[in-house]
Amino acid sequence: MGFRLLFFIVVLLLVELYAFQAFKTIVKDRWFMVAYGVLSLAVLIYIVYGFFSFDRSVGQTRGMMFTMGLMLVVYVPKIVLTIVLLGEDIFRIGASLVNYFMYNTPRKEMMPERRKFISQIGLGLAAIPFLSLIYGVTIGKYNFKVIKQRIFFPDLPDAFDGFTITQISDVHSGSFDNPDKISYAIDLINEQNSDMILFTGDIVNTHATEMHPWIETFNRIKKHEYGKYSVLGNHDYGEYVTWPSQTEKNQNFQDIKDLYGRIGFNLLLNEYRFVEKDGQKIALVGVENWGKNFKQAGDLNKASEGLQVEDFKILMSHDPSHWDIEVKEHEKNFHLTFSGHTHGMQFGIEIPGYFKWSLAQYVYAQWAGLYEHLGRYIYVNRGFGFHAYPGRVGIMPEITVIELKKGEKLA
Repeated sequence: MGFRLLFFIVVLLLVELYAFQAFKTIVKDRWFMVAYGVLSLAVLIYIVYGFFSFDRSVGQTRGMMFTMGLMLVVYVPKIVLTIVLLGEDIFRIGASLVNYFMYNTPRKEMMPERRKFISQIGLGLAAIPFLSLIYGVTIGKYNFKVIKQRIFFPDLPDAFDGFTITQISDVHSGSFDNPDKISYAIDLINEQNSDMILFTGDIVNTHATEMHPWIETFNRIKKHEYGKYSVLGNHDYGEYVTWPSQTEKNQNFQDIKDLYGRIGFNLLLNEYRFVEKDGQKIALVGVENWGKNFKQAGDLNKASEGLQVEDFKILMSHDPSHWDIEVKEHEKNFHLTFSGHTHGMQFGIEIPGYFKWSLAQYVYAQWAGLYEHLGRYIYVNRGFGFHAYPGRVGIMPEITVIELKKGEKLA
């Protein structure tokens, strides 16, 4: 811990040094610079204290999320500024060596002065993430988007042609701080008038009690004609805190499983249900969490035991790495998988239909939206709530509506 703390502080001090240099090059008012230095030091002390007083027996709190948000808002722009000025320093050092060895310039004069316009460019570039992150914590985290997708299947039972499914995922109720915005999102869910609704896990950050203030609100999600179903996400297992005893951890896990029922969802634990319409049926399969780098409680073979290859199957599996590793080429042929988990890292760039980018894509092959492999599909929901960073930039909270269609997709 001592080395980590020292390294963390040294990096932040280096970033602060470059940021100070940028402001000093542009601003000549002494008292402004003194105030800037005092404020920067106070923020640094607060952030260091916040991170290294984290209590693993409590887990993430709103105070911890505020600290994370503050660090990103303050230091991401300063890191951008540091990169610009570091590039200038590399140029200045190169120029000084040329001046010294080729032109015998006196040592006092061989290093070019820092250029004002470079600092101005750096500050201009730093303003982009600064304003974006401020937007993310004030507006973006509740800027709910309804995303609709139509998917064609040649072997879809005729009765389910036009069948609609709403998906929500990654609620993380312990992060909420605005009842009006959550109520608005529930209204959006109800407005879709879908045939069925699926909730693909992470109802809380850690503790079942986080959801208690929101049970009445989520109970406003209306009954759907063909059911309300859910599965567990990695955060639902209480794995990220230190528990006083295994008994308390087990009780919290049971309480979290009960939460889904308290808001009207049928929790599937490595099992399936047939959904029938007009004498035809499809299979809805739900597995516990299975992730490449997270808890692997899901058992796909157990969940689908008794199903035939020719049965049309929809799978709920929280982590999309499960689809990539085990599901997409499974012999039982799972036609469509619903996942979440990634949140799209809550930060990225999206131009719908043309371009999307996030750091999440360097961790997950399928991280947001619809993907296909040999006629099998996965849809990765961007998440309803937020976690760690109390905001969203570019990757907005999502309510998904999927329409199943019979036939081949038109070119």
